[in-house]
Amino acid sequence: MSKVKTTFFCQNCGAQYSKWQGQCNSCKEWNTIAEEIIQKQEKVAWKSESISSNKAPKPLRINEIDSAQEIRMDTTDGELNRVLGGGIVPGSLILLGGEPGIGKSTLLLQISLKLPYKTLYVSGEESQKQIKMRAERITPSGDNCYILTETKTQNIFKQIESIQPEIVIIDSIQTLHTDYIESTPGSISQIRETTAELIKFAKETNIPVILIGHITKDGNIAGPKILEHMVDTVLQFEGDRNHVYRILRSLKNRFGSTAEIGIYEMLGSGLREVSNPSEILISHKDEELSGTAIASTLEGMRPLMIEIQALVSTAVYGTPQRSTTGYNAKRLNMILAVLEKRAGFRLGAKDVFLNVTGGISVDDPAIDLAVVAAILSSNEDIPVNKDFCFAGEVGLAGEIRPVNRVDQRIQEAEKLGFSTIFVSKYNKIALKNTGIKIRLVAKIEDVASELFG
Repeated sequence: MSKVKTTFFCQNCGAQYSKWQGQCNSCKEWNTIAEEIIQKQEKVAWKSESISSNKAPKPLRINEIDSAQEIRMDTTDGELNRVLGGGIVPGSLILLGGEPGIGKSTLLLQISLKLPYKTLYVSGEESQKQIKMRAERITPSGDNCYILTETKTQNIFKQIESIQPEIVIIDSIQTLHTDYIESTPGSISQIRETTAELIKFAKETNIPVILIGHITKDGNIAGPKILEHMVDTVLQFEGDRNHVYRILRSLKNRFGSTAEIGIYEMLGSGLREVSNPSEILISHKDEELSGTAIASTLEGMRPLMIEIQALVSTAVYGTPQRSTTGYNAKRLNMILAVLEKRAGFRLGAKDVFLNVTGGISVDDPAIDLAVVAAILSSNEDIPVNKDFCFAGEVGLAGEIRPVNRVDQRIQEAEKLGFSTIFVSKYNKIALKNTGIKIRLVAKIEDVASELFG
């Protein structure tokens, strides 16, 4: 047995120190540094006789390496397949993070129940009966899914050798612990050691492992930052718990693009894939109302049509209010200043409230033009034609700036039945013979005169 080694870790950010101190130099938090044993005995957690007898790998020339496309495992979930780049790569390690109660366990449980592969679902947070109750609510069948409630990695590997699953799901990595590290589950050293054991297992057996990770109050995945570096793919499950829509986003992907997103709707029977989110994000109303405009935006590689709502009213208490939901408040103030200075609209003494419907947050500057249209519509109390949509960025000089991938935005608007789209005069449009009318505008005044005469 080797000598026991200890060191000090910050429980907030994972920074390592040789001795205890009151404040962490990295994250500036107080009283977060704790002593942990980092080495107890030299043993191998995952060991298989057939694997340990393999020869050491030899270096190959780059042109000698087989470049055949890796066969991916279909998850039967179109949204998850899109985010992963076509499916699960055998032997990969996937980390899924998100807020408590957002639906991480529900998503992976319903996928494991539908997978055509033998799946082992390991839970350290719920009992088998609790998981069974949730599984019956989601889907009644699941012959290929095995449920194990265990937190010790040595016992998990014994069951894996016994069952021989094709996919392993761990819920969650913060609940696991190994005998070779003497610290509590969820500590820095335990997370690092158990993840290293799972990576060794996945790479040597070619069995993919999906981990659920808790997040901190800042929205980062709990544990050391090295955890995100060790895994192959990091997925983030986002959304407002008060709304039914969830967005699955890829933060890191060694086997595909990080620009794709998946959208789900939370129902009583689980998460439903939303293949055409534009129809859901746009409200259906019989009569035209002022203060609403449709924007063509992009979430990753995916074009979406979203509804912008604005309310402009006279300020009652002297100081006008500026309130936004799903849109950057500083950018709203900038747009209001541009409207006041460049276009002559007197909005300085008025309250302005802005809302992006559906409970989603948008950072795409291409929705600026729709924000301007909604604000002017509410100010003039004249509705914008419901068949109009907008895609343009507003500059400080009041000019309408071009946006990227405008062809995709135009095609999405045409597909959803809009008759006219307003884009910048300076955009280079490659589309020919489109069924939608493209209005080219250069300044805010051009848009105001087109919409309100």
